[in-house]
Amino acid sequence: MTANTFNHAADYLDAAREMADTGRPTLARLLAEEASARTADPKNAARILAEFPGGTLRSES
Repeated sequence: MTANTFNHAADYLDAAREMADTGRPTLARLLAEEASARTADPKNAARILAEFPGGTLRSES
């Protein structure tokens, strides 16, 4: 078995889509938020968040 690694925004986005496809919308949104945060282009970051609607679920301290 190969462990998943998350080194790039695309890794988080792939995982977000997988979670959405398997009925885990909250986890999908969290992963999408991380993918968005790791995306340099603001338009692409906004597009990622639009694909997974909802308010932020991250807690910033």
